Formats: sequence, C-alpha cells, structure tokens
Amino acid sequence: MSEVLNLNNGVRIPAIGLGVFQSPPDETAAAVETALRVGYRHIDTAAAYGNERQVGEGIRRSGLDRDDVIIETKVWPSDYGYDETLHAWEKSTRKLGVDRLDLLILHQQAANLFDRTIAAYRALETLLADGRVRAIGVSNFTASAIDRLMAEVEVVPAVNQVELHPYHSQGALQEAHAARGILTQAWSPIGGITFYPGPWGDERRNVMQDETIAAIAAAHGKSPAQVMLRWHLQQGRSAIPKSTNPGRIAENFDVFDFELSPDELARIDALDTAEGSGPDPDREFGERMLFPIPEA
Repeated sequence: MSEVLNLNNGVRIPAIGLGVFQSPPDETAAAVETALRVGYRHIDTAAAYGNERQVGEGIRRSGLDRDDVIIETKVWPSDYGYDETLHAWEKSTRKLGVDRLDLLILHQQAANLFDRTIAAYRALETLLADGRVRAIGVSNFTASAIDRLMAEVEVVPAVNQVELHPYHSQGALQEAHAARGILTQAWSPIGGITFYPGPWGDERRNVMQDETIAAIAAAHGKSPAQVMLRWHLQQGRSAIPKSTNPGRIAENFDVFDFELSPDELARIDALDTAEGSGPDPDREFGERMLFPIPEA
C-alpha cells in the first residue's frame, strides 16, 4: 500500500498518483491499466488533456472497483463560469464513465478572467455540497490568487496542483498552503516536462541529470526519479509523475522501501533556482488558449 495523505475535508488520497499530461490518447488506457496493476490508486487527468475517456477505459480494464481508485480531473478556463462549470462536470463524468469525481480542480487561475474563475469555483462548491465530487481545489494558483479567491468563496481548496521539483520548490507558496490547510500537489515532480515552447524553458536544465541527485540515488541504489519522488513524500506532498512506459511507471511507484536523511533532504532543497519551466501562472488567457472542450 502507498502512503496516504489526508485532505482538509477528511478525504484520503494516495501520495503518489499517475499523471497523464501529454499522454497520447492511444497510449493512455494501457498506461492507466498498468499503473493500477502496479499498485497506484490515484489517476490525475484533465479535460484539456483530451484523454479522460481513455483514463476511464483503463480503470475499467483494471477490474478494480470504482471506489478503490481516486479520480482527479480539471476544468479548463473555457468552461469557467457557474453554469459552464456544472456542465464541465457533466462532460468529464460522461467521458470517464463515472457518476462522481473524487477531486475536481480549476486548471488555471486565469488572471484576466477572475470573475469567471470565482463563479467556476462556486460551482465546484455546489458539486461538493451535492455529493457529485468528494473534494475540490485549484491548480497553478499563486498565493495571491488563493487569497483573492478566498475573499469570495467559502470552501478552502483541498489541493493546489503546481509545478514543483528540486529546481523549483516554491517554498513561499508551500508555506501559504500550509497556513490554509491546502495540500501541495506537484506536477512535473521530477522536472520532466519537455514540451513547453517559447519563453517557458527553452534553456532549462534537466533535473534528472543533476549531480547531487545522482550521488544520492547511487548511495541508495535508486534512480534520480525515485529520489525526487521520495523527497516529495517525506516532505508531505502529493506527487503526480507522468509516464506511459511500463518500466518507468513501476519504477516511480517503487519509492516506499528507503528513506532520505535530513542532510540529503537539505541538499536537494538547496538545488532550488526559483525558476519554473512551465507557463507563468499570472499570464493572461487569450482566445487561443480558450479552446473549447468537446462534448464527447
């Protein structure tokens, strides 16, 4: 069994989940099925990924009971607004083939659309009150955006899913989360995003090739990815590594049989550059980014 984290409303989720960002739809069902057979019990997807249907297929193929799997998905800003977000829930559950979501979060803070963002979050509150979701949250929100949101809504987000890895550990944001009881959930937990073009990381360094992490990995007979995931676990974060490779899926879950020392954790913490590889959360959302989410 994996380590489990308690959300601020009592819902429990595994500390390690499988992410499917940039997983081709024709590979996603097999990746999800493989992960669930390995032992994962948390799958993270999003409406904007275009593979919710395949996530549902992979869960069904696994033969596990629906209640044994935590399903997390995200609402894209083109579906922000109260009624629009209620409909986004309908689209996602239809594609996934379920009647309830375990964790539904807003995908971006959409700084120039914040009135719609607030309305979308109020729709999440309604879905939570109705029992159609078990927990709600946000993704890619800054601390100031969370403050702005909480001035308008009632339910504190259960999670904020953000880019977080040794080169971008976001200490101040993690402290803001802890003050409000929000779980920090890491996307790109091993620094593995490679597809962002333009100003978002053309010259970024590869965390997987870091000498400090390699040395710690060698000392434990583990891979750099496993060391980084263990770093997340020991510091109380949820981590969502992504892979469609069966060997890597299994490797990323094999992180419960060793422990990093306080000195090793501190050495990894010291690698922070305060620079992320992904898009700036404060950027404006133009028409190009407000692509529609299909009904089916």
